Order: sequence, then structure tokens, then C-alpha cells
Amino acid sequence: MRPLRSYACRTRFSVSRLDQIRVSAGTTGFAFAVAALAVAASAFAAEIAAIPSTRGDLSAEDIARVERVTRPTDDFSAPEKFENMQGGAATSRKLVNADAFSNFSANLTFAEEETFKLGNALFRKLWVSSPSSTQASDGLGPLFNARACQSCHLKDGRGHPPAGGDATSMLLRLSRAPRTPQEQALLKDKQLLNLPDPVYGGQLQDLAVPGLRSEGKVDVAYEEVAVTLGDGTVISLRRPDYSVSDLAYGPMDVSTTLSPRVTPPMIGLGLIEQIHPADILALADPDDADGDGISGRPNVVRDAAGQLTLGRFGWKAQTASIRQQAANAFAGDIGISTPDVPNHWGECTETQTDCLAAASGVQERLGDTEAPDPVLDLVTFYSQNLAVPARRDVAVVQVLRGKEMFYALGCTGCHTPKYVTRRDAPNKAQAFQLIWPYSDFLLHDMGAGLADWQPVGDARGGEWRTPPLWGIGLTETVNGHTFFLHDGRARNLTEAILWHGGEAEAARDGFKAMPKQDREALIRFLESL
Repeated sequence: MRPLRSYACRTRFSVSRLDQIRVSAGTTGFAFAVAALAVAASAFAAEIAAIPSTRGDLSAEDIARVERVTRPTDDFSAPEKFENMQGGAATSRKLVNADAFSNFSANLTFAEEETFKLGNALFRKLWVSSPSSTQASDGLGPLFNARACQSCHLKDGRGHPPAGGDATSMLLRLSRAPRTPQEQALLKDKQLLNLPDPVYGGQLQDLAVPGLRSEGKVDVAYEEVAVTLGDGTVISLRRPDYSVSDLAYGPMDVSTTLSPRVTPPMIGLGLIEQIHPADILALADPDDADGDGISGRPNVVRDAAGQLTLGRFGWKAQTASIRQQAANAFAGDIGISTPDVPNHWGECTETQTDCLAAASGVQERLGDTEAPDPVLDLVTFYSQNLAVPARRDVAVVQVLRGKEMFYALGCTGCHTPKYVTRRDAPNKAQAFQLIWPYSDFLLHDMGAGLADWQPVGDARGGEWRTPPLWGIGLTETVNGHTFFLHDGRARNLTEAILWHGGEAEAARDGFKAMPKQDREALIRFLESL
């Protein structure tokens, strides 16, 4: 597959940040700006060192207890204690159906249930273009990818690749190479994680309000590639080739790349947010010091306040918090401004003058953004409290055998089974919970076959964050499909495994060599999650 074109930061932020540096007159001002960033290098190193590497939230007794309960098992004759409660006390034990990802954390208070439901209403809210009679709902776009959060996060679950011309629930991220020392300095200091296309910004907007043209249309073509397993079974994988047609605002930059990203499931995000950074950093092995071929690396990013911290959300671990993710999505995906990202025209770039001239949806009597507080607060709370469903069939012999195969192949080298969340979490619903996400939340090189050739912060072009596996077995129940990986190319779990390369190549080859009954058992284990 030729290098895909990929991803960047939010355009309005990126362009304006560059312009701030260009304000200084001529070469002298430019050099001063670059020098100022260079002087900050020692402070930058100190900020990274300030990320906690030990668990200050626990007593010595707590630490011993946590180490005991999170130790990898070597007994596959029976389920581990509490293994069915994937989200700890927050786990949902409600009926498994199409709404299985939309239940609230089981340990919320009655008052918090009300807050969750208000957030749910805003998550489902359909925004309209300005001006309109529905003043609390206008401000859409002008360029956008969806009219509601729920439009992409279908049933709070997994998105899918384009089908029949509909690319909703999948984005194309745009990014270009740096051109100047100034831009390289911004990337080095993490003021930006990558650079937007100068015309189309940080992501392609395939929809627009009346009177404007959308930026373009996402096209994908597939090539079938045969893979033969050890027992002679032939599996066909589909290799995607993404492109954009009908570009409305001229050509993209020659170095701009495209990276397709389907929306990931929303369950358990609040619990992931409360995994202590020390527990994630303890799993990092950037130089593969233990020689196991796996070298997970953290993506250190800046949070909304500009402080360096651990990225843990998004396909490249490029976002530090759920609130930050929500604010970015409001601006980039829907074109709605919030107090955290006050971009009334969303992703419109300076070259898209008609877009910038469109009416905004700001209502002064409500606030100075299109979605003023408490909208972002409520959507964030909702996103933090979508419950992980209870596991099923944990004691079935085939599932236990599959779990043993999962461990034997070394899959847990990236898909770390369990953690205990912070004792000092802001919300008791996420505090000190034994959870089973099956991820280390680190970056791993997955090989050329899955590479988008696009760096995002510390993430290189072939690296992806290990996605959590909890809930993966309910994808078809909730979303009506079984498309997996960052672009949905895999049509089932077997294909997803066979696409693994790079650091996961040994595990993939082990899976290919397995007898059929062991492969089926491994898949059955994943389906139980």
C-alpha cells in the first residue's frame, strides 16, 4: 500500500499559533521566537521529569495489595477473581443488547445518574446551521463531519469505514511536513503535535452548511491479499487505498498525508483516565531492554493548561484527557465552539474566506461560545461514565483455553490485562477499582502494513496506541458489524490479528502456526471480553 495521507492538530489553533510567532517583524523577530523555544529546552526536560513515576496515592499496604491483584496469572483452569467485572464496581450488568455500551457506571449516585442523562441528551443533540430559530442549537460547521457526537460514536460504540459514499464515523486526519526551523521548534516543544494542511486544516470536512461546499469526498478502494496459515487455511485480507476526490478549495500541500481513523468505543474512558501515570510508564521499554521485541513508548503531550503530561486517548495517544478530547471533537468534527476551544468556525482555515464569513451560533444571553458551560461539563461527565459491560462465559473451557493461548503468544506484552485505578480519583465511581482493559496505553510499532507514515507528537508513522479490548466481543451486537483496527480494514478478529506486524509480528506468526482449535479458542476468548 502506498503511504496513506494522515493527521494533525486542530487547524484554528495551529494556524493562529504559527501566526503569533510571525507577528515579530522580519528575520530578527523570527530568530528571536526560535531562540526563545530553544532556551526553554531545560524547562521542557524538567516538565517531563515532573510526570509522576511512583504512586503517591497509595500506602505501602495498598501498593502490596495492588501488586498482588494485578500480577499476571499462570493458572488457566478457572477464571480469576472478579474477572467478569471488567470495569470494577462501575461494571454494567444490564441485559446485553444494542444498548450495551450506553449504560451508566453502576456505582453512580442518584444525583450523578441525572447528570449522566443530561450529558447523554447533549451527546445526542443535533446541531443546526446559523442563524436559526433554535438558538440554543445553532452554530453547526460551517464545515463539519457530523451534526451530533452520537452520529460518529454510533450507540457509543465503534465506527466503520466508508460504505456507499457515507464516511460518517470515520475521519481523514491531515498533516504535512514542517518547512521551517520555526515549525520544527514548535513540534519539538510540543506546542503542536503535527502541522495542518494550509488549505484544508487538520481533518477533511466532507459536509458543509447550505451555501458552502464541503472540502471533498473520501474514497477507498480495497485489494484482497491472501494469507496462508500453518494448517493450509487461506484467509483473505483487504488492503485499503484512501484518496480524496472533488476537492473544493484547491489542491492540498504536496507533503500532506491522509490518515483514516474510525471512531473508537466510548466505554470505560473515565476509568482509563484514572489509571495512574506511573503504572503506564512502568510498562514502557523504549529501548527493549528486556529483549522481548516489544518496546512500548509513551506519547508525552501538553494538556489543556499547556503542561506536559501522559497522552492516553486517541489512536496515537495524542490526547491527555476526556474533556480535551470532547472540546477538540466539538470544534473539529461538528464546528461548535466551547470555552476550552473557542473556535466559532471550527476547522475553517484562513484561506476559506466564505467559511469564516458565515454566521456563528454564539448567543450572548447564553455565553460567549456556541456550547457554553455547562455543556462541555455534562458531555465530559457522560463520556467518563459509560460503563464497561460485564464479561460473559468466563468459566467456559474453550474461553479459558483461549486465554491461555493469548498469554502464551505474548499478547499481554502490549494488551496488559488489569490495573487498579487511583485512590484519589476526583469521582468515587472511578476510585480504587480493579479494571481489565487489556491495554498498556503505549505506542507500538505495528509494522509497515498498518503504518500511516504520519508522526503525531512522539508517535512515529508506524506506531499506534494499544487499543483496549474490553467490550470487543459485543461490537456486532451494538454496531451491527465486525470491522476492526484504526481504519476498519479488518472484517473480523482473525483478520485483525493477521494485520499485526512490527513488535507484534512474533505473536501474529504464532497465531498463524496454531492448530485450528487453538485459534478458535483464542477468538472465543476475545469474544468474551
